[in-house]
Amino acid sequence: MNLKELGELRRRFRPEKSAVSRIYGCYVNGNRNVVSYLDESLGGMPQEEAEKYLSLLKKSLSGGLGRNLIDITFTNEQVMDSDEHRLLMALRDSELKNGEVRNEFYQKVIDSLDMDGGNYLILLAHDAYDVPRRTKDGAAEDSETVFSYIVCSICPVKDGKQELGYFPGDNGFHNCTAGQIVSTPELGFLFPAFDDRTANIYNALFYARKPEALHHEVIEALFKMEPPMTAVEQKEAFQTALCDALEGACSLDVAWTLHEELRSKIEEHQASKESDALEVTSQELGKVLRGCGVPEEQVTTFQEKCSELFGSGAVMNPLNLIDSKKYEIKTEEVTIIMEPECSYAVIDRVIDGRKYLLIPADEGVEVNGLPVEIREEKPLPEE
Repeated sequence: MNLKELGELRRRFRPEKSAVSRIYGCYVNGNRNVVSYLDESLGGMPQEEAEKYLSLLKKSLSGGLGRNLIDITFTNEQVMDSDEHRLLMALRDSELKNGEVRNEFYQKVIDSLDMDGGNYLILLAHDAYDVPRRTKDGAAEDSETVFSYIVCSICPVKDGKQELGYFPGDNGFHNCTAGQIVSTPELGFLFPAFDDRTANIYNALFYARKPEALHHEVIEALFKMEPPMTAVEQKEAFQTALCDALEGACSLDVAWTLHEELRSKIEEHQASKESDALEVTSQELGKVLRGCGVPEEQVTTFQEKCSELFGSGAVMNPLNLIDSKKYEIKTEEVTIIMEPECSYAVIDRVIDGRKYLLIPADEGVEVNGLPVEIREEKPLPEE
């Protein structure tokens, strides 16, 4: 799925737009026991309540592709004959109306999900979207296909905080507790995927609120496949490939050039409003390394390490490889964080046998908010 297709579905999660008629779910406590089941007509709710349910479901389609939203691809064998795919198809084809199928799904989630002993709510909804056909000039025509799909959101339920509240009976303010509060979804998924604006039963779209915590245990239980690397694991793998290839000889110029190249790709992608996920290959990064004067042998080693860690022919998401919002330099004693646009100004020098990082300090120098002047011809500190 791409960003345009995601946006098209996300816009449906309003009472006047969606064809969601009922909300299903179950409330699970920290002991993995079902406290209660949910089977409510969306049309029978107050509008504010219906909007809150749809908003929680919509959250499971939010975030970045390749970070919060992960493509799940089933094998041909799974689609043809597997319990996990049959269950998802049964949920979709029954429009969630089959209670036994819903309970089987709930139990799979409950048996696998690790929520650190917390309570949570499993929400399910089915929608049937009459997909309008787009003309060459972008205008919408009558629907030719109906996209039938399910959305799941799994939301932590937390105790409300004690606050002062007004009690009209005694005309005063006293402590009161809001009770159990449903939080933003921690994870969820869409099935089937909405690829090329039609149903793709070979794919699902999995959501994790924290890119560094994909809930591998749920992916394994529901989809029976090796979970993808988290954003943190991808960044660590990228750094490992570089360190192993350059054998401790990664210069400041190489680190800066790689960061700028990846940051530039991120900014260009955002400015272009391209709907497909941003990707970069080890071959592209190899060209950057060559441009920095890295020997061909080390470039080849880097690309081989990427294939080993990310898989042969794998592509990487630059958003998972760097923090494009900051440029950070660490030594044993000092951490320097600056705007990426200013990172070019940092240079490295060896002066009198000692290594230094130099930063221009012509004007506006402050120490703890106090303006200071840089003295000329100040002797360098001794070892």
